[in-house]
Amino acid sequence: MVGHWLARWRAHRERRIVQRRAISDTLWAETFALLPFLERWSAADVAELRRLSSLFLHEKEFSGAGGLDVTDAIALRIAVQACLPVLRFGLAPYRGFVGIVVHPDEVVAAREEIDDDGVVHQYDEVLSGEAMEGGPVMLSWTDVHEAGTSADWAYNVVIHEFAHVIDMGDGRADGIPPLPDADARRRWAAVLEAEFESFCRRVDEGEETTLDPYGASGVDEFFAVAVEAFFVASPAMRDEHPRLYALFAGYFEQDPAG
Repeated sequence: MVGHWLARWRAHRERRIVQRRAISDTLWAETFALLPFLERWSAADVAELRRLSSLFLHEKEFSGAGGLDVTDAIALRIAVQACLPVLRFGLAPYRGFVGIVVHPDEVVAAREEIDDDGVVHQYDEVLSGEAMEGGPVMLSWTDVHEAGTSADWAYNVVIHEFAHVIDMGDGRADGIPPLPDADARRRWAAVLEAEFESFCRRVDEGEETTLDPYGASGVDEFFAVAVEAFFVASPAMRDEHPRLYALFAGYFEQDPAG
């Protein structure tokens, strides 16, 4: 009885938020037109994506860096893409953080790494996005802005970084999102590890791949680039990685290539 009441209260609250944060038809149409890969989804799915985007905009705090003014159009472009992976199960995977920082372009981050011999190595890393446990999520506006065309090479910085957020939902960045039990984790790991090893061999041999070769840098990055491709280059990803595609289709409860 309590659970039923809570579900009704939550649904009522969400309806009020969506009404208060209603996205104008003009802004929605402009945003949708800039992301042509969304045309694979049904009208009902697009309506749910619009609803989730309103809730996302209500829950998250956007800030611009380097003098960037985060307009409603920028925030919505990010929200729509971030909500696509969670279309079937809502925003719960994103509740662990609030802040989203948008830079005008890529940023250079100072890094420090200790090797197996205890030697400290310092270097600079160029980033178009970064997701940290507990937030914030950092994004390059240049990369977000180009999402409509970069889908042609299976690249989407928003989906990539929010895939990391989903992955870290169980406290580990290992390419395995929160799953119901140990058996499900074992089944997931068996597919993911086999796909990752095969992908790394192909990259090492210089083969062209649908997935960004950056995915060979670690299983967590492989997961993120595979999720990007699953949503924005679905047919190519399905053809090249049918087992991984099936795994994702089951988890995300979506079949974009279908």
